[in-house]
Amino acid sequence: MPEFPTARNLAELLALPEYAGRSPFDGRSRRVQDEVRANLTRKLRSGETLFPGVVGYDDTVIPQLVNALLARQNFILLGLRGQAKSRILRAITDLLDPFVPAIEGSEINDDPLNPIGAEGKAMLETHGHELPIRWIPRADRYVEKLATPDVTVADLIGDVDPIKAARLGTALGDVRSMHFGLLPRANRGVFAVNELADLSPKVQVALFNILQEGDVQIKGYPIRLELDVMLVFSANPEDYTARGKIVTPLKDRIGSEIRTHYPSTVEQGMDITAQEAYSVEGVTVPPFIAELIEEIAFQAREDGRVDKLSGVSQRLPISLMELAAANAEARSLRGGDSSTVARVSDVYAGLPAITGKLELEYEGELKGADSVARDVIRKAAGQVFARRYASMDTRNLEKWFENGNVFRFPQVGAAKSALQSTRDVPGLYDLAADIAGTSDDATRVAAAEFVLEGLYGRKKLSRAEETYAAPEPEARRTGGKWN
Repeated sequence: MPEFPTARNLAELLALPEYAGRSPFDGRSRRVQDEVRANLTRKLRSGETLFPGVVGYDDTVIPQLVNALLARQNFILLGLRGQAKSRILRAITDLLDPFVPAIEGSEINDDPLNPIGAEGKAMLETHGHELPIRWIPRADRYVEKLATPDVTVADLIGDVDPIKAARLGTALGDVRSMHFGLLPRANRGVFAVNELADLSPKVQVALFNILQEGDVQIKGYPIRLELDVMLVFSANPEDYTARGKIVTPLKDRIGSEIRTHYPSTVEQGMDITAQEAYSVEGVTVPPFIAELIEEIAFQAREDGRVDKLSGVSQRLPISLMELAAANAEARSLRGGDSSTVARVSDVYAGLPAITGKLELEYEGELKGADSVARDVIRKAAGQVFARRYASMDTRNLEKWFENGNVFRFPQVGAAKSALQSTRDVPGLYDLAADIAGTSDDATRVAAAEFVLEGLYGRKKLSRAEETYAAPEPEARRTGGKWN
């Protein structure tokens, strides 16, 4: 297929090498599933990346997806929220040809070589080789519908249009009097339904013929449109059971059920978050803070107070990373610090990114979302510290606190001054230097705060947060009192 097709009518189209020798009546056009299969085969042979930006599925989801596409099957992605289901469905368009020809003016993207609609057939008969054509780019061949209970059969399939029938002088059962819905208009493309279970049973039943026979029926009239469309779906596992909302006959007609999942390792999650989060210019997020942010999502998914059926979206660490960086920037602007580095206190400032994404069980509701989120951050900090820095000797530091000493961690002002204050705690300055791995004062301050939070998470010391109304900078603390 040429990168910029120049053919504007059927005669010019048939002169192109890929259409040479064909007749407008031979019906030898390639169907969508065959098109996807051919381009997928080419990419597999050349070793190209199949789904750019999809991380952590190389050994699980993608092989199953490849098999379904090679088998020319419709499929459903089954998974909790925030598992890249929509991104995968949209990426299917990359397996389509760059452009395909369609009859100019056809509502359902009729193929010039094999029109299926009455309008397209009439235009071909009238114009012959002068039939005007247009080229559809692959991006315009993807149609997505978010399923909601108010979606009707007319929205998806179509309806009889009495006004159109009266204007044309046709019977109501004539295909020319039909108003086509989203699905016929997606002809020769990919039609995706997100959250399939939210469709009413009546609408789900309307999809039966599309999946099994490849045709549609409108308002009980035997209208046969042999649509060329790939149907793909997504749904939540909670709704996809024998007692769920997806009717069994529809479930039976879907070729493959492919289950998605959350990142299996913190490293995979960090890659996704780094890829998706908005990067605040001039703000550095140290590796130990980035790992802490990701670990928060992992800890939340394991927490008994969080609803497992709802899941914890990957959008949580993405949003949290953005808020933490934004708070670090705001803190730097207020304090006039030249180096901006995210700290643990900035993670706590991002609580709205956590509380808004947790569906709590009864116990969690009693405790409150804010309290649960803070507890999850504490556990995550302890986990990261234990995983990365458990070999560090913190005995002198712990003993100092056990003796009743209190350290108030500065949250505003120059990083150099805050770093000097850490010398008051035995070993904290050196531990921060080892974790930071750099001479940058702001990064070392972030590392020092992380050490204290990590030990607090491991229950090696206690912490109290202090918030003062006084305006002077030194009176505002987040991270507060360590003892």
